[in-house]
Amino acid sequence: MPVSKILVANRSEIAIRIFRAANEMGIKTVALWAEEDKLSLHRFKADESYRIGRGSHLARDLGAIESYLSIDEVIRVAKLSGADAIHPGYGLLSESPEFVDACNEAGITFIGPTADTMRQLGNKVAARNLAISVGVPVVPATGPLPDDMNAVSRMAAEVGYPLMLKASWGGGGRGMRVIRSEADLPEK
Repeated sequence: MPVSKILVANRSEIAIRIFRAANEMGIKTVALWAEEDKLSLHRFKADESYRIGRGSHLARDLGAIESYLSIDEVIRVAKLSGADAIHPGYGLLSESPEFVDACNEAGITFIGPTADTMRQLGNKVAARNLAISVGVPVVPATGPLPDDMNAVSRMAAEVGYPLMLKASWGGGGRGMRVIRSEADLPEK
């Protein structure tokens, strides 16, 4: 089924870029804006715009970021505006499998990966294991680290220094630390 109206669940430059692409395709656009963004350009570049995070329909007013992260608010506006698809942009709800599930439950097309794909690839250990299982070459690594520092030291020596320590659920470079030698291990 073709998309006729896209709600962009994001703000600022990324929203404007998606609006531009949608307009080139003849698709109507819907912007969301929190009170703090009432003068932001993205609000005025869409065909329609709706305030989120404030109003009698909420138990309390939400802050700017909290507003854009509110799945209920985004779905509410999508239904109110008649949007048949939601593009998350990047950041905010773009990596939320719960958001994809909510879009599916509301009968709204989510433009992006499936919730299952997000769940499978959001955890770096699971994503690595999947890549290995289908024959994709990966750099040497360990599985999740144990609490025993002696075991961690042995695992690090097997992989070789320098190492990159990565949080399994970190994204966008969060949770990464360089380990140049065994002496750096206890600090990280």
